[in-house]
Amino acid sequence: MPKRGDIVGTVTKALGASKFSVSCSDGNERVCSIPGRLRRRFWIKEGDVVLVKPWVVQSNERGDILWRYSNMDKDKLKAAGLLK
Repeated sequence: MPKRGDIVGTVTKALGASKFSVSCSDGNERVCSIPGRLRRRFWIKEGDVVLVKPWVVQSNERGDILWRYSNMDKDKLKAAGLLK
């Protein structure tokens, strides 16, 4: 589950170089990247539900992807009302 300050979003487009366009649950479209320590842990494609940590600077435009949710996790997020 998201912690304080984290946002759930859906990947809309892969931009290349481990950057993705993510439509977040707060209504903003952010360009998010995968931090170096997590790049090889999971693969992300369009339509995946991810956990986003907005940057301190440009918080409405940029962020980091912290986690990719599985199909079972998506159902839990829908039941909790965090995902449409």
